[in-house]
Amino acid sequence: MRILVANANTTEAITEACAASARRAAASGTEVIAATPRFGPAVISSRAENIIAGHALLEVLAQHAGQVDAVVLAVSHDTALEAARQMMPCPVVSMTEAACFTACMIGGRFGLVTFGNVETYRELVTRHGLAGRLAGLGSIDVAAPEAVRDPEGVAAKLLPAIDALAAQGADSVILGGAALAGFDERLKGRAPLPLLDGVACATRMAEMLVRAALPKPRTGSFAAPSGRATKGLDARLAALLGG
Repeated sequence: MRILVANANTTEAITEACAASARRAAASGTEVIAATPRFGPAVISSRAENIIAGHALLEVLAQHAGQVDAVVLAVSHDTALEAARQMMPCPVVSMTEAACFTACMIGGRFGLVTFGNVETYRELVTRHGLAGRLAGLGSIDVAAPEAVRDPEGVAAKLLPAIDALAAQGADSVILGGAALAGFDERLKGRAPLPLLDGVACATRMAEMLVRAALPKPRTGSFAAPSGRATKGLDARLAALLGG
């Protein structure tokens, strides 16, 4: 089985952290292939950057279409998820969605901790239909690249935020951010609740979907597009749009 772990920002160190997390989670015999976009934001931290990153991410996926068995979107905003599911001929799993549904099988309510502004994550959890299961959102005043440069310093700041979410009734906590890939292992035994690494959750779900061998919809809103006219797109992306 071959799984593509696709970052949506251009920071190679974050791609490497996500790939390492996916490889730890993957079953024996699963090959993890990592990819970074050729353009876009270094780190996604705004709505505008998220839209730009969506185009870059879809281009990456198009370059691997037909060559992998599943895709893991290593981006905590679940960037371009619906478009990727419609476009790709294989299962596509996004990290925050996967972590949210895993959390629902651990306990009643879950928390999520991330960098900076939390409101886009509140919207994302709502979009996944799980607002009623969200105990709370936490934030640490750290830029995402610091997780790569100073992981222990970031871990020390995560712990009080996790404690605060436990006090709000969370039964588990999602580590919201691709830069936090692997921090579930780093904080094992130090946090009071189970910590969910979205890349690891998504990798295991992707393997399950490949083994399920479900057919792609031939009708409805997630059927593959066809006959769409485009201009200026990467040729492989245009082809997946049926151009």
